Amino acid sequence: MTLSPAVRAFLSEKRFATLATINSDNTPQQTVMWYELRGETIVMNTTATRVKGRNLARDRRVSICVEDGYRYVTISGEAQLMKERATAQEDIRRLAIRYNGAEAAARQMAEQFSKQERVSIYLPVERVIANGFE
Repeated sequence: MTLSPAVRAFLSEKRFATLATINSDNTPQQTVMWYELRGETIVMNTTATRVKGRNLARDRRVSICVEDGYRYVTISGEAQLMKERATAQEDIRRLAIRYNGAEAAARQMAEQFSKQERVSIYLPVERVIANGFE
């Protein structure tokens, strides 16, 4: 699916996504996430041991919602997990720069992220619902 220029601009602004994954008992689990729109893919990152990471290792079906009041975009589908350390570390570095700036990101990388087993989540932009972009 191709995103309209207005929806692409909305997703490119610094906002937060609410990521929904499926728990082992089939209940939903939601987490507020950093994300980045890269081409036709939403990129997120987590540690492998967090609930969402464990859920995604078992069931890759996800949904995200990015909202600004009644203006929102939801994207759902099957996420791809990238466990390769260098890629996952580069993704969290890019996300940290997007949300906190280069200086803070460098500090976070040195003090926290580089010491963690990180996993990147790639969600293809395929099933999209957008509201408020007429």
